[in-house]
Amino acid sequence: MKTITLIFGAVYGMLSVILGAFGAHALKKILSVERLESFETGVRYQMYAAFFLLIIGYILKFETTSEKWTSILMIAGTLLFSVSIYFLSLQDYLGVNLKFLGPITPLGGLFMILSWGMLILYFAKNRI
Repeated sequence: MKTITLIFGAVYGMLSVILGAFGAHALKKILSVERLESFETGVRYQMYAAFFLLIIGYILKFETTSEKWTSILMIAGTLLFSVSIYFLSLQDYLGVNLKFLGPITPLGGLFMILSWGMLILYFAKNRI
């Protein structure tokens, strides 16, 4: 699980840089200010998750179920949160109605919040 967590952290970080540049250069010309800001929110939270995963990948031993779920929830939450925002931001440009993705965004956010909460409990329990 440690290796998976570190790989996802690195991949999420790399994709954040790529998507951030894509948004700043290519999407700036075709999206409304509101849609571009939403896209940038997805990128920003994906980068936060990348740092989170790299940090826990380094500090956690992944010996307990709760340690594993801390990683799983952040990986899944980021995927649901950021990717749904990317598609919702691009739906007008793509010419498709993707509003069904709307409820997925807060679910991903909830998973991310739970992951942060589990990390807080880990720190409290281990007095770090």
